[in-house]
Formats: sequence, C-alpha cells, structure tokens
Amino acid sequence: MAATTRPSGTLITVAPTGAESAKADVPALPVTLDELVGTAKACEAAGAGLIHVHIRDADAQPTLDVQRLVDTVAALREQTHLVIQLSTGGSVADGYDARLRVLDAEPDSCSLTCGTVNFGDDVFMNPWPFMVELYQETQRREVVPEFELFDLGHVWSLNRLLDAEGAPYGGHVHADLVMGVPGGMPGTTEALVAAVAMLPPGATWSATGVGRWSLPVMYAALGSGGHLRVGMEDVLTYARGVPVRDNAQLVARAADAATLYQRPPMSTDEVRVMLKVKDRRGAA
Repeated sequence: MAATTRPSGTLITVAPTGAESAKADVPALPVTLDELVGTAKACEAAGAGLIHVHIRDADAQPTLDVQRLVDTVAALREQTHLVIQLSTGGSVADGYDARLRVLDAEPDSCSLTCGTVNFGDDVFMNPWPFMVELYQETQRREVVPEFELFDLGHVWSLNRLLDAEGAPYGGHVHADLVMGVPGGMPGTTEALVAAVAMLPPGATWSATGVGRWSLPVMYAALGSGGHLRVGMEDVLTYARGVPVRDNAQLVARAADAATLYQRPPMSTDEVRVMLKVKDRRGAA
C-alpha cells in the first residue's frame, strides 16, 4: 500500500452533528453551542483527538453563519484540547462562497471533498475549480485540509490536486475515506484496500463507515493501518434496533477497538504533531 507504515496509535475523529439529521427526530443530537461543547469534552475524555464540526442555527437548522462558526471555534478551543476541524461541505444546499467563508473562523483543519458525488437523492457538488480555490485558501490561511474521499475517482482527484497545487499547509497529507454513502463507494474491505493503494506516498488516512457500514469499516481500517472517524453525523444506531445514546458512546467503542488492536487512541498533542496543524490556541 502507498500509505506508509502502520502507526503505533489511532487518531479518533468524532463527527457529532452533521447536516442531515433533524433534532426532532434525534433528540440526542448536539445542535446548540452548549450541547456541542459538552459533547466535545465527553468525547475527548473517551479518546477523541479531533472534532469535525457542523453547526446549527437557533432553529436547529444547518448553517454556515461565520459568526456562529467563530464563536464555536473559540468555545471549543477554550474548553477542550481537541484539534478543531470545520466542515466546508455544510449541507448540499450551501453555495460555494459560503463554504469558502468557513475559513474566516480560523479552524485548525477543514474538510476538503475531492469531487462531486450523488448523496442519496441529492448531489453534493465539488467541481474542480471550487476544489482548487478552497485548497489554495487553506494554503494561504495556514489551515490543514482533510481530504474527504467518497469514491475512487476522488482519490485520483486528490493526487491531481497535489500535483497541480503542491503540498498542503504543514506538508502532510491526511485523507478520510467516507464509505457507504448511497452514490459513493461501499463500505467493504475491498473498496477500502483499493482506495488506500491509490493514496499518495506518505499519506495517513481515516475511514468513516456510514450507517450499517460503521462497524465493518472501523475494523477494516484498524486492520489496514488506518485511523477512525465515528459520530452521530454518520450513524444513529449502536446496534440493530438500538439507538446511539450519545457521541461519547461511539468514541468509547472505537477507543476500545483501537486498544484491542494494540494501537490505542492518540493524545491531542500526538494528533497535532501528526497532522502538523498550526497552534492557534494562544489566540483563542
């Protein structure tokens, strides 16, 4: 595989909210700032090293409001040690300009999806010119991108982007394989192995299993030397017919699995070193 030696620890990312589920349908979903901060603290204690953040407005609807993002980053930075990653995907209805303005909130990291993908009944738009503009902005603003890869064509596009625009800020490439979205690659070991083999040399990677693919992807990733992303953005059932209690429950399961694989959860300091994020904590 092209993606380096097997790491000694495991980066556990938590994605607690997302933009798809409604609070009315999922009461445990953290949508207010207080709920998100409380979730972040509990997940850090359970073993998470990075938080992937979507925010909601006063009506619990997805938003990319810059001031809310600034307030969210400040609160998370003040009350946790987690690496803070903001979603530049937002919801499928968000426009490109609003998605670029996410970087005004000065996160440690941001998502950067490497191609358009069918997303259930919707289409998640990420055309090449937008990818390039967002990537150039991450370089200029010294924000570490996490390359979100929903399909094998996205892995190819990641390599094309690096060839065209050079290394990301910090010099280290980290990707997340998002598996099991209807319209993207399935959450199978075969798909994971194929995607990892196409990653650029020296890259690290996490894997996300959506819905029923959550556990198969988690174990396939650990067995293949990868890191993990879990959270209520991606799965709402802990077992068949059993709702997730909260995000910390999912992080704790991932931490237990990583420990059994003799690759225990990385500390937040270890995550910062691996991803080479800029230390903005003194500016909070």
